[in-house]
Amino acid sequence: MKTFTILFAMLFVLATIQSANAQSDKSTRGKEPEYAVKLVQYACPMHPEMTSDKPGKCSKCGMNLTLSKKEQMKADIVKYSCSMHPEIVSDQPGKCTKCGMNLHLSKKEQMKSEIVNGYTCPMDGDVSSDKPGKCPKCGMQLVAKKTKK
Repeated sequence: MKTFTILFAMLFVLATIQSANAQSDKSTRGKEPEYAVKLVQYACPMHPEMTSDKPGKCSKCGMNLTLSKKEQMKADIVKYSCSMHPEIVSDQPGKCTKCGMNLHLSKKEQMKSEIVNGYTCPMDGDVSSDKPGKCPKCGMQLVAKKTKK
């Protein structure tokens, strides 16, 4: 009888713990964390149903897979990506889900963070202008002086 009571008590505790875990799973189920990193989808230009999470060749026609139209639209929003796994992208800083490296600003975002602060001649550093044009001394095209935000 004593064994039966202990066994029953253990089963009751186990059931209570499982019920509590199930409740917490239900509250987070279907909710994606804001910092989640998403995989990029590649598709065949001729066969859009042929998709992959990495670049490659279409198994039907052998064409190179390109970013799907949906991913091309998202590329305008993407700010961070992994330097080792370019298919891992995020709109927030974080870590790569494959290698754990920090995600870096995309080239587009790096360029956005630079402000054009006038133009200068690459040969004659003393020549500067607030507009693009040619150097009055040597005739070379003036280049943008950039500073970080």
